[in-house]
Amino acid sequence: MMEHKGYYAGKVTFDDDAGIFHGEVVGTRDVITFQGKSASQLKKAFQDSVNEYLAFCSERGKEPERAFSGRFLLRIGPEEHRMVSAAAQSRGVSINAWIAHTIQQKAEEELGF
Repeated sequence: MMEHKGYYAGKVTFDDDAGIFHGEVVGTRDVITFQGKSASQLKKAFQDSVNEYLAFCSERGKEPERAFSGRFLLRIGPEEHRMVSAAAQSRGVSINAWIAHTIQQKAEEELGF
């Protein structure tokens, strides 16, 4: 997954008729898109789009949107809660630390980091 200045390109599709890759930045309610005919063009267009978005916000005195506060609510069943608590205790860490570590590992695996 491409990353630039804390923004991620998560959705890329290919228009076979036009021979163009279309991408969209994920994790923000603002719409930030980009396109290119090759992987290198797509990456540059992604970076350019993020830079243009940040410049656009700056020109208007608007704070660029960052959709992630670092907090989210997670609801799980009692049995899963018990297992998570036991796993955290076995590692000598809090439930929050165990979940954060586990989520980070899985996300990095999924994203190829």
